[in-house]
Amino acid sequence: MKVITIAQQKGGAGKTTIAAHLAVSLAQTGKRVAIIDIDPQGSLTNWHSLREKKFGIGYTGLNFVTSAGWRVESAISNLRGNVDYVVIDAPPHTETESKTAIRASNLIIIPMQPSPTDLWATSSTTEFAQSEKIPAKILLNRYNPQSKLTKEIIAKIPGELFNCSLGNRVAFSSCFLSGVTVTECAPNSIAAEEIRALSGEVLAMFDTEKTDKDKSSNIDIKRSVAKV
Repeated sequence: MKVITIAQQKGGAGKTTIAAHLAVSLAQTGKRVAIIDIDPQGSLTNWHSLREKKFGIGYTGLNFVTSAGWRVESAISNLRGNVDYVVIDAPPHTETESKTAIRASNLIIIPMQPSPTDLWATSSTTEFAQSEKIPAKILLNRYNPQSKLTKEIIAKIPGELFNCSLGNRVAFSSCFLSGVTVTECAPNSIAAEEIRALSGEVLAMFDTEKTDKDKSSNIDIKRSVAKV
């Protein structure tokens, strides 16, 4: 089971929208996915409630858990063996709740709009992830590649970027208001392509990790055979 936390100190960066869209996209590839809402604002909880009304309780395609931040490790432990991926929507700060989720994660996704305030807020999350030796990648959100300011901001980003990015698209919000995501209600849209690119990159990261471990295991086996 892999745990992914969507974390960003600054509010309004798109954490909840990204958490829901990533979770659904992963589930659409056949993975068993759980989402955990530890943000006191409860936006992910509200979205999932809309989803239950649309599809029926128990038929949303996701395991949903709401938890206090300090109890998130227990919530994660309860999911082991039942799901392949856990996506956590963390609160917009780097206090105890977010730090606990980060420590329990295999990957931190840090949404960042290409603005000075987002840039400044991102550094604390990346620094904490690095101090805990947890892989973290920055996901550009509401990205405009033609903007001169965007290019200046990217040059100063304090961390590793995803190859993909998310544009400033109304589709993300309009689908979200209905309890669904763009890969469900607008599967042929550019927005859906961007989300599938994100989930594909996430899956590839963990597949690469597994391949590296398998290679290491094979080397150990060969060494053991050589000794015999």
